[in-house]
Amino acid sequence: MHIVRFFPIGNADTCLIELANGRRILFDFADMHNPDDADDKRCDLEKELREILGDDKVIDVVAFTHLDRDHCHRAKEVFWLDHAQKYQDDDRIKIQTLWVPAHAVLEQGVTGQARTLRTEARHRFINGEGIRVFSRPEELDDFLTERDIDPAKRRNLISDAGTLCPEFNLEHDGVEFFVHSPFGKRGDDDVVRVRNNDALFMQATFEVEEQQTKMVLSADVTHEVIDDIVKVTQRHDREYRLEWDINNIPHHCSYKSLSDEKGDEKTEPTATSKWLYEEAGQTGGLLVSTSKIIPDGDEDDQPPHRQAAAYYKSVANQLGGEWIVSMEHPTKTKPEPLVIEITSAGYKIRKQTAKVVISTAAPRAGAQ
Repeated sequence: MHIVRFFPIGNADTCLIELANGRRILFDFADMHNPDDADDKRCDLEKELREILGDDKVIDVVAFTHLDRDHCHRAKEVFWLDHAQKYQDDDRIKIQTLWVPAHAVLEQGVTGQARTLRTEARHRFINGEGIRVFSRPEELDDFLTERDIDPAKRRNLISDAGTLCPEFNLEHDGVEFFVHSPFGKRGDDDVVRVRNNDALFMQATFEVEEQQTKMVLSADVTHEVIDDIVKVTQRHDREYRLEWDINNIPHHCSYKSLSDEKGDEKTEPTATSKWLYEEAGQTGGLLVSTSKIIPDGDEDDQPPHRQAAAYYKSVANQLGGEWIVSMEHPTKTKPEPLVIEITSAGYKIRKQTAKVVISTAAPRAGAQ
């Protein structure tokens, strides 16, 4: 079986995928826990990750969907980085291949963790190894030519929207990753690129004994990007590339990933967002909000938004599935990592303490 883990780290994202063949993919790393706060219920992410890895300090792919703090905090303290010796010692976790959007290479004016990861991405891209960059805006060619590098010699390191990532395939790994975003261009040629909207948006398709389970990873994109993704996918008759059994909903349950209007009690999504969740969602679908506890009222410090949560809950009910908030699983007082087993019967949520299943596998079309 394959295993997918989401971690209780507040309004932040980290998803670890462990394949049946032993390979690992980490989507984002944001260690938000405050060790000086005894009341902080967010997990010690570095400790959790090291316990899972054991003596193996190499991860096949680490993807940073974008360079916001809640997706990369403490990365430069934990990972071996090729560009500078001060980030290299035997205790650091090595990244075999780094996945980043083109914006992570091109972004200007960055500081802190984002600047360090941008430097690492640029170092690997310039050297031509250990990296995959997603989307091919003209600025990426300019970046290379300004450094006397023929862009054609880095094409093998670039993947466009609408393609599969070459690092994995169903036959050998039991998974494939389809790239939906970022796009090479969005609208006008002079479009201003924004981290959230130029982030990685992917569909992972797992296969175990010919049974497929699909997961959507949405990062922090807004509904405008989702609208574009759905329209492009439908135009190419690839609706199956947006089907999902597990959906890591975007931006910590922000209403802005559904609509411009929050709504009084429930956010009403745009037509394309409605299609993504209600039509592309499969029977028994699981929606995961990597966020703080859903508030009862309209506190200023949001997301998550209770109105967006109300919509996602309604989708889970409609699909006969489940809605889980990372900081509420299994309880609000003692959150633990959400561990999902993917088997020939679909997905199952593992109960941490007893190591048994607490939900049934997602029913699949054509299942016996």
